[in-house]
Amino acid sequence: MPSIVANGRVGDPNATACSLCHYPNGKGRPENASVSGLPVSYFLQQLKDFRSDLRKTAEPRKANSARMVLIAKSLTPEEMQQAAEYFGAIKWTPWVRVVETATVPKMKSNGGIWVPIEGEGAAKEPIGMRIMETPESPEQTEVLRNPRSGTVAYVPVGSIKKGEALVKTGGNGKTIACGECHGPDLMGMGPVPGIAGRSPSYLGRELYDMQAGTRNGEWTQLMKPVVAKLTSEDLVNILAYVSSRPVAPAANATK
Repeated sequence: MPSIVANGRVGDPNATACSLCHYPNGKGRPENASVSGLPVSYFLQQLKDFRSDLRKTAEPRKANSARMVLIAKSLTPEEMQQAAEYFGAIKWTPWVRVVETATVPKMKSNGGIWVPIEGEGAAKEPIGMRIMETPESPEQTEVLRNPRSGTVAYVPVGSIKKGEALVKTGGNGKTIACGECHGPDLMGMGPVPGIAGRSPSYLGRELYDMQAGTRNGEWTQLMKPVVAKLTSEDLVNILAYVSSRPVAPAANATK
């Protein structure tokens, strides 16, 4: 593991260890991004976009997005390359379990992650047109920071099937079939990243930022017409399907 990933750079408070937020295996958490298995060229382009202020969040209260800008601006070209190659060499393996349901536990935000309310106030509520992603085990995620404990994403009943139609056909001109760029299995193609089985929380934020115009950069220009006509319900359905897609684990992959 490169030093910048494991420890950060001593003497620069902004050059923090990549593994602190994204985990040593690059799985990430719902409040940030999964970075393992990304093409090296794509990984580097995103860091450059952060450095150039081309990639920002549409939600100014999301502090870790602004933090990522500072980190990217602090990294040397060598550190960027080392991180990109390290995470790019780790195969993406299953991490999110998608469940269709009409009701979800009432939740509260804990450090940017939705966790079920326990004790007084614990109850169920209608899911509505939402995706609620939460740790499989809040204790493993929040207390132990276990990089092998994934998430469960609750999605509305029927959303996976509706999302499949949009993803595969483009919905009669509403959008473009995702497989044209991300590959028929949505596992990526060439320099285009894989999206199958990844966090719907992260994917949803990025699609929204593209719609809002706060995420720009070289690759984003290709995505803007893809997301321009999508409604909030469309996004929920697409994310439910994409995140539910099976990911075949490699025999020697880092779990």
